[in-house]
Amino acid sequence: MRVAVIDGQGGGIGKHITAKIRKELPPEVEILALGTNAMATAAMLKAGANEGATGENAIALNVKAVDVITGPLAIVLADAMLGEVTPRIAAAVATSPAPKLLLPLNRAGVEVVGASKEPLPHLIDALIDRLKEILRGE
Repeated sequence: MRVAVIDGQGGGIGKHITAKIRKELPPEVEILALGTNAMATAAMLKAGANEGATGENAIALNVKAVDVITGPLAIVLADAMLGEVTPRIAAAVATSPAPKLLLPLNRAGVEVVGASKEPLPHLIDALIDRLKEILRGE
């Protein structure tokens, strides 16, 4: 399984997702760090991603070739993350055939009604549980 972790700004959310995937899932799961900037990509690589790529074109190209996409909800919202998520990135992620496991963080001014208001570590735990289910074919 090839999992894309997408993040921007400082890469803190992506770093935590990457570290948890590396700790909880089998080593054959490949993690592709896709950052909207070099700092985000570097943080995810340091946390254990197998490969990393940075920028709009890298994200738009690679989301077509992964099995699962993870990251904050903002990665499907044009101009989110202080403008780092371009309309092309948002469209590429949204239209990728890969399932998307997105964390419902309310930093982009979008609230997902009905989503739990759990702290980030609990949301990442739920994301990892769902990745395990996908890995088992559920």
